[in-house]
Amino acid sequence: MRIRKKKWAQPELDACQFFIQNPTQYKGKWKDFFGSGNPIELEVGCGKGTFVAHKALQNPDTDFIAVDIKSDMLGVGRRNIVRLFEENNRECKNVALTAYNVDKITEIIGPADGISRIYINFCNPWPRGKHNKRRLTHPTKLRQYIEILPVGGEIRFKTDNDELFDDSLEYFAECGFEITYMTRDLHHSDITDNIVTEHEKMFSDEGILIKYLTAVYRG
Repeated sequence: MRIRKKKWAQPELDACQFFIQNPTQYKGKWKDFFGSGNPIELEVGCGKGTFVAHKALQNPDTDFIAVDIKSDMLGVGRRNIVRLFEENNRECKNVALTAYNVDKITEIIGPADGISRIYINFCNPWPRGKHNKRRLTHPTKLRQYIEILPVGGEIRFKTDNDELFDDSLEYFAECGFEITYMTRDLHHSDITDNIVTEHEKMFSDEGILIKYLTAVYRG
């Protein structure tokens, strides 16, 4: 997703208590950063932060790391998180935002961090074959997630793109994941805790069905 340069984004992130400037220093130490002893979940490609904001607000006993490569995007995400928590008279203590290339996720998170769940929401489908390896569900990425997920850990994936969804089913199977839940029409499924993202609403309003799955790593 493209976003215009925002001169205010980096200064606001620099002043933000839950923005992590140098995430490599926390590899293996994210539990110490949060200091709560709660489970930790990860969103890769968090975009404008609305998903992790709602997820963190609804789940105060879970800590969340949200990663995106673009600081301008994270600046918007920081504002969205702060706004939502302030509207609910809550202090944001269970979110960490950081700017990093997801291709190198194992440089900032390790198995000792105890990541129990990864969220991938509406990632770029990269439809051209030579670009497929850039997909966040491609086996090259899944093998990195496996390095930080325990056996029994899960990935929750949402997309509007049929081709990406179908290919991802094969990717997960190839990498030792079991699909424990799948629907090609999320908004008419029995999922009750779905958080509708900005992208999701846009696609749904256009009549595009939202695809969703839960994949559990079996080793």
